[in-house]
Amino acid sequence: MSLKVVYFAWVRERIGKGSEELELPESVVTVGDLIAHLATLGEEYAAAFEVPQVIRAAIDEEHAGHDEAIGNAREIALFPPMTGG
Repeated sequence: MSLKVVYFAWVRERIGKGSEELELPESVVTVGDLIAHLATLGEEYAAAFEVPQVIRAAIDEEHAGHDEAIGNAREIALFPPMTGG
């Protein structure tokens, strides 16, 4: 399955790119699976996702939990928690 993954804030800075198209293995079914898979793609990904529980996600621009199925999503955005201000 091909999917566009978009990165924001320090996630983008650590990975070094704003987005990419990825071919995902069949084992990647949920947002949590995606984050775990991304963490295996290299040093910069491991650094970005070293504390996976703080990462927030949106599937096709709708907020999603880590246990949410990716299904036929076109795009998943990953970002750190938002801070007030």
